[in-house]
Amino acid sequence: MAPAKQSESVTLQIPTEILADIDTIAGATERSRSHIILRALRGYLLQEGADILEAIEGGAQLDAGQHEDFDDVLAEMDRIIAGKVA
Repeated sequence: MAPAKQSESVTLQIPTEILADIDTIAGATERSRSHIILRALRGYLLQEGADILEAIEGGAQLDAGQHEDFDDVLAEMDRIIAGKVA
């Protein structure tokens, strides 16, 4: 059985000024363009991309009926604040 493919090749258009910055950073850090671009993509996925993925997952949970009634949550918070729940 062949091993699973660990990466895919993609083609994209990058504005010249951004590519120049990538090349400068790559040269200064003795890394490849691919390494710099991959790090940038990972950073995006950890920040803005993570928010988008969480929203998608939240929507799927709502569609599957996996949620709490907001009024029940507020009532529970009121009980906790009042010291009625340990």
